[in-house]
Amino acid sequence: MFGPRLISLIVRLIEVYEFLIAAWCLLSWIPSSSRQLMSVREALGTLVEPYLSLFRRFIPTFSGMDFSPIVALIVLQLVERLIWNILV
Repeated sequence: MFGPRLISLIVRLIEVYEFLIAAWCLLSWIPSSSRQLMSVREALGTLVEPYLSLFRRFIPTFSGMDFSPIVALIVLQLVERLIWNILV
């Protein structure tokens, strides 16, 4: 049904998106001292915020900490494993 190349591409795209979420989280801890860093953070935010907002509806912040990226990464990992198990 699906070729191994297409499955591999989908899994790689999920892995790249996981990396973008992790990078966005790390950049959120760094004070923005330069315009370049701030623009990178905003660009990453544009890519990951729509996905993370799905989880922020259900997961409240705890003591100022946002745990939605952790849950979002876990869900992406589960989807990735599901794709491998079902399609391969």
